[in-house]
Amino acid sequence: MDTQVTTKMKINKSANEVFEAFIDPVKIGNYWFSSSSERWEKGKKIILRYDEYGAEGIINVLEVQVNKQIVFSWGELNEETIVTITLKEVDEKSTIIEVNESGLKEEDPEVISKMLGQKEGWVYMLSCLKSYLEHDVKDLRASLVH
Repeated sequence: MDTQVTTKMKINKSANEVFEAFIDPVKIGNYWFSSSSERWEKGKKIILRYDEYGAEGIINVLEVQVNKQIVFSWGELNEETIVTITLKEVDEKSTIIEVNESGLKEEDPEVISKMLGQKEGWVYMLSCLKSYLEHDVKDLRASLVH
């Protein structure tokens, strides 16, 4: 069984604008997490906060290719997954963003539920990102209810 989750969306902004929305600690608060501890760069451990839930997590930035790709790991010890965010600029006004998360354990009896949850989360995050970048909507994040 393939335990990776892939989500794609077209955003009508340049690859640079989409890229900056991820790595800029202020911009990320407009659509995903409340805040990020610093700009995302290869080799850094970034603290992501969700003030609404009183939660925070750490990502390990593994790779950054400006305006093209961001790769990070996150999750509990021995249950980390790898997230690859790829940007493909269609033209100077639109970008296809693809999020791929891999490393979910096939033998985990909850793997299907976890995959569905991750897919739901990525679709929601990308929808919030699109709303923020294209329409300056900043109040959708942290509204998904389980």
